[in-house]
Amino acid sequence: MRAKFIFIFSALMSACAARAADMESVSAEMFTVNNLWILLGAILVFAMHPGFALLETGLCRAKNSVNILAKNIITVAIGLLTYAVVGFNLMYPGESWLCGGVLGFGGFGLSSPDGAAAAIEYNGGKYGYWTDFIFQGMFAATCVTIVSGAVAERIKFSAYLIFAALYASLVYTVVGSWGWGGGWLSKIGFYDLAGSTFVHSVGGWAALVGAIMLGPRFGRYVDGKARAMPGSNLGFATLGVFLLWFGWFGFNGASVFTADPVMVAYVFTTTALSAAAGLVSAMCTSWVVQKKPDLSMMLNGCLAGLVGITAGADCVSITSSCVIGLISGVVVVFAVYFFDKLRIDDPVGALSVHLVCGVWGTLAVGIFSPAHSILPQIAGIAAVGLTSVISSFAIFYLIKKSTGLRVSKNEELKGLDISEHAMEAYNGFQIFTNE
Repeated sequence: MRAKFIFIFSALMSACAARAADMESVSAEMFTVNNLWILLGAILVFAMHPGFALLETGLCRAKNSVNILAKNIITVAIGLLTYAVVGFNLMYPGESWLCGGVLGFGGFGLSSPDGAAAAIEYNGGKYGYWTDFIFQGMFAATCVTIVSGAVAERIKFSAYLIFAALYASLVYTVVGSWGWGGGWLSKIGFYDLAGSTFVHSVGGWAALVGAIMLGPRFGRYVDGKARAMPGSNLGFATLGVFLLWFGWFGFNGASVFTADPVMVAYVFTTTALSAAAGLVSAMCTSWVVQKKPDLSMMLNGCLAGLVGITAGADCVSITSSCVIGLISGVVVVFAVYFFDKLRIDDPVGALSVHLVCGVWGTLAVGIFSPAHSILPQIAGIAAVGLTSVISSFAIFYLIKKSTGLRVSKNEELKGLDISEHAMEAYNGFQIFTNE
């Protein structure tokens, strides 16, 4: 009975999508409802940023809390401003493709059409120009925040600012245009609903390059063995994951760009189930491997399930969403051990969550969705991965050779709060040691 329902529902969604593509406009009432929902989705995506801030602060040491919080809040500003100046028109060039399907640019700044052209006549009347911009702008900041966690506790604040501005404005947007902007990946059938590839793996590849170029934190690996550096506040980390899970309903749910109650509710359901399955499977995996259930692994398991379902939340079955989450939770635990064995220091597990599970989630679309095939997904992963790695390496390398990338050993041991910001997150708590 359930299988029959899923089949009927899938057919219904396909029919609705086909009809929507043919429609030149929707009713004024539906236009208003669509806009309200997508704007609410933008608010929910915004709520993910305090989630990232709490998660990263909680999983890192107290002496670096101010630095992490400063990076997270400035990232939102950088993402929005660069998206307004060049990002939006790079990602959605319209008819202004400079190199067919690979690079397009609609000009600097925001050039909203006049009157109804910015509202009911914009994009078939489904939503307005400004709604489109603010929702997409929130995504731009999210991509770079992923890098923040992987390079935490040793990167210069100024170096991070330069990287964030360049990567958010020039790399994330161009790569995103290949799929979401109507570029070459969309033409070969690549599919990514809300960003397993275009947000999470784009950020994850850059995080990998940054972590390798920076090297591990001092004292992280001693005599060839990993030394634990416990986070300062697992309560913060847990609250951060709750906020991220909450915000993800807008991240995925509003990415369908319609307030259709059936479709939105369906995406909510697949998103929630995948997160729950990822959390449970990560808990069980860590329990077996470590002999105790590890809270940090459980938290990353939840996020892994969310990242894994982000590409196909609207096109896989309920059962498939649970399977995707279960696999994500297992994969993220072993990915943490894998990067640790390679001595790639990632304080918050960003590589395991966003890169590894972003790739897995993209592949899962080709495996579990009857409407999509695996080869375009593989092509998209490879192209985006190669471009992200080359671009991020170039940016990090230029920063390293100019202003410098990493703080000094003394500054790192003292803590970036004092050395970079001359203040403490917890007044009177800072202890200066040569640990």
